[in-house]
Amino acid sequence: MAHLQLRGRSLGPVQGVLFDKDGTLSHSEPRLIALADARITEALERFQAMGASKSELSELHDLLARTYGRCESGVTPDGTLAVASRQHNLLSTATVFCQMRLGWPRALVLADEMFDAVDQNHEAKSSTGNSTALLPGAADILRELKAAGVVCALISNDTTAGIQGFIDAHQLGECITDVWSADNQPSKPDPGAVHGLCTKLNLKASHCALIGDADTDLLMARQAGIGITLGYVAGWHQSPQLTAHEHLIHRWSELTLGGQSKQS
Repeated sequence: MAHLQLRGRSLGPVQGVLFDKDGTLSHSEPRLIALADARITEALERFQAMGASKSELSELHDLLARTYGRCESGVTPDGTLAVASRQHNLLSTATVFCQMRLGWPRALVLADEMFDAVDQNHEAKSSTGNSTALLPGAADILRELKAAGVVCALISNDTTAGIQGFIDAHQLGECITDVWSADNQPSKPDPGAVHGLCTKLNLKASHCALIGDADTDLLMARQAGIGITLGYVAGWHQSPQLTAHEHLIHRWSELTLGGQSKQS
């Protein structure tokens, strides 16, 4: 097996590496800023049409911004928009609508309609060829792992279509063996997501490393029995405050491969 090395220090042998996508391989913050702003704008327009006052609209704006983790400088890396699935964000939005004195059934329908409207607009924009950028060095480590015979896979709360679009846009198909998305069950952060992906890869979790930018990723990995857990902290304007990692990566160039060892 190939040996992972961090800043020249051996971490141990691995057969596979499971990567989070947003904020780990993908520079997703600009897209998430646009998504948060679009959802907030759509919500304000709908509540204004329902007769909400200026003070109520201001309250709604602040509640949604805090819920999504939208701050003046960008998106907080541990906020719902950065970490949680679309469905979890939808439920969080509906909960905000309940705080605006809507009943739960109406709040849920409104959140669903709002998300669909924003998604349709974003899909139209993405069809022009825009894609989130790779973080510096991400493609290099993926190709280095592939060349060494290490299986690479993505485990993300994005949709399968979203993940595949990212892979295709950056021509990573030869490097990525498989994916586990929000469409798969169970999804992150259930440890069963790791087990499901490892089963698809025909690998033991203990023979894999997992790299992510959120404590939910790292706790999931440890609970699933992943051999090496690494936190990546260079994907956002504000570095994630991680506590569940074994090791921290500050740039992809810090992660390298050492010599091969015989598999036991």
